[in-house]
Amino acid sequence: MRILVSFALLALLFSACQPTEKAPFKDGLEDFPILKEVLENKEKYQVQILYTRIERNEHGNPLMTDYAFNLDDEKYFYPASTVKLPVAILALEWLEEQNIPGLDENTIMLTDSIHPSQVPALVDNSAIDSLPSIGQYIKKILLVSDNDAYNRLYELLGQDYINQKLADKGMNHTIINHRLSFAASPEENRMFNPIRFVDKSGNLIHEIPSRQTEVIYSNAEKPVIGRAYYSGDSLIEHGMEFTFKNKFAISDLHGVVQRIIFPMAFPDAERFNLSEDHRNLILKYMSMLPKESDYPSYPQSEYWDSYSKFYKDGMNKAPIPSNFRLFNKTGEAYGHLLDASYYVDFETGVEFFVTAVIYVNADETLNDDAYEYDEIGFPFFAELGEYLYGLELAREKMIPADLKEFEFSY
Repeated sequence: MRILVSFALLALLFSACQPTEKAPFKDGLEDFPILKEVLENKEKYQVQILYTRIERNEHGNPLMTDYAFNLDDEKYFYPASTVKLPVAILALEWLEEQNIPGLDENTIMLTDSIHPSQVPALVDNSAIDSLPSIGQYIKKILLVSDNDAYNRLYELLGQDYINQKLADKGMNHTIINHRLSFAASPEENRMFNPIRFVDKSGNLIHEIPSRQTEVIYSNAEKPVIGRAYYSGDSLIEHGMEFTFKNKFAISDLHGVVQRIIFPMAFPDAERFNLSEDHRNLILKYMSMLPKESDYPSYPQSEYWDSYSKFYKDGMNKAPIPSNFRLFNKTGEAYGHLLDASYYVDFETGVEFFVTAVIYVNADETLNDDAYEYDEIGFPFFAELGEYLYGLELAREKMIPADLKEFEFSY
């Protein structure tokens, strides 16, 4: 069962909609000044929030109630790196569909190039054997949001596969149509590299030719963000158009995380078709911390625990206590910050979903590196995470959650 509830302010939500529960913060949002500021100025910060409370029935199955703040699936924002999550999952779904002996997530994947805008990938020095594979790309995407790793899986799947699969699963406010941090025209982004999968002796297992999509996936509303932007050193005195940029509505992003955490809560047609081993691979790397990885090895000075865990304070370089795990994907670009998370505390049994986006660009100029990420953005997520955790900690559940399936050996 899933219910959607709208509310004006989080504090008002729980006093109005949950009258039998004691509010964990007697002063409401006064202890969370940035969160309060953002919620009271929702248009300025273009904030959207989806929060899901979870109850368990007698069989341990989740019953989810969604609470929405300022949700608008038609309102465009730039989704940044959050699009990497469904592409990583779909790469494993594609792999299972091939059903080719010797082809799995660890098979060597060699990306070639035939167009000037394409770049080959024949080695991966981050891997234990220095060879690229689907599994290694997924690991880097989910650990530190590696752009090149995403681009390789985007090139493997192509726009048609990605967009049709997501639409078939009920995600109708999503368009994924370009590589990230890679200079390419919309036409070039519709061209996909030839790829070979080989065994350790170099014998060919599977080959995919160069492909090109004929369908143009674009934002029909031709969204424009900002009042100006930099292109190189030149200031362009009008907003930036995002017609051919990725789109990923909050409802769809939230739904991707819910589908991988609780696939049985969705109809068969809306699930990702993964084996349990492949689902666990995604869950493990969604929740893994950079310091827990050997290949690649990430220095903690650059990749601290909360580097990509915004609800645990992305600016705080202190270790995250071991009882907490966040199965999530973040994004950061053009003044937008996003985090879609399944938040778990194994000690207390707290579990909930939360997805949010905020836009922090007071001067409305893109590419000037003057976004208020540190002043507003990251503190907003930290306070929202702490606030919702407090609400969950304070409420009594009829049936405690058994979270053992989400405990992994890292």
